[in-house]
Amino acid sequence: MKSLQIIECPRDAFQGIQEQIPTEKKIAYINQLLRCGFHSIDFGSFVSPKMIPQMADTVEVLKGLRLEGSPSKLLAIVANLRGAQEAAAYDEISYIGFPFSISETFQKRNTNAGMEEALKRIEEIQSLCMRSNKILVVYISMAFGNPYGDAWNPDLATGWAKKLADMGIQIISLADTVGVSTPQNIRTLFSTLIPELPSITIGAHLHSAPGQAAEKIAAALQSGCTRFDAAIKGFGGCPMASDALTGNIATEMLLQQLNEHGLKHGVEENVFAAAVLLSGTTFPDAHV
Repeated sequence: MKSLQIIECPRDAFQGIQEQIPTEKKIAYINQLLRCGFHSIDFGSFVSPKMIPQMADTVEVLKGLRLEGSPSKLLAIVANLRGAQEAAAYDEISYIGFPFSISETFQKRNTNAGMEEALKRIEEIQSLCMRSNKILVVYISMAFGNPYGDAWNPDLATGWAKKLADMGIQIISLADTVGVSTPQNIRTLFSTLIPELPSITIGAHLHSAPGQAAEKIAAALQSGCTRFDAAIKGFGGCPMASDALTGNIATEMLLQQLNEHGLKHGVEENVFAAAVLLSGTTFPDAHV
């Protein structure tokens, strides 16, 4: 079994909040997360501030982060080559993430490009990453279905994952953008892809209603998944999906499940508890 990789996603949490969070609060919060022992921190994105105003200060946030002594690597999300070029200019960033939707409707909605254009962008960004000593993470959004009536079945999702692997992508994260995954289709996708692509890391970026999160995490774990995205208190979600009921998997729930399964995750619980408390003053109207 591969080592567990827990990716904390303040970027995904921030962008789900309409009220602008002060830059200094973002910096203080992420600096606390950097002390917790997560594999990576999904800290920001290089996208149009008109599309995601909350991410307009990503560069300022980056400049305020204290990486010395932290075991965590930084991950930034991009939607096109221009954003990837900007992210690649910073040595502090190790991973560049790109959302590739297998729903044509959502791909256009999320990145202002169809699937064919998105594949071209992946090729360009992968080439850039190889030249810049970065690692590209591709998120297959709508991997478990979509609300638009676009075609979906498990074979379609696994087929796209294999195509991305053939393109040289080493980390592929299956994203449940609107919370439609079930334990059954989670098991189907992960139990198929992980044995067939043993050299590729297949991750889980699940959105869920709180009451369904534990069973989804357990299904992924039981199917061999070792890479999980999460956000404290389940804050955030995809602003392009427009569903306030489905947020990120709560990191607290994820760590509880890992502990119950007897799995070592490397997160220091006391430092993490301080991050949970800090989230109460970082996110508007948060109650922790």
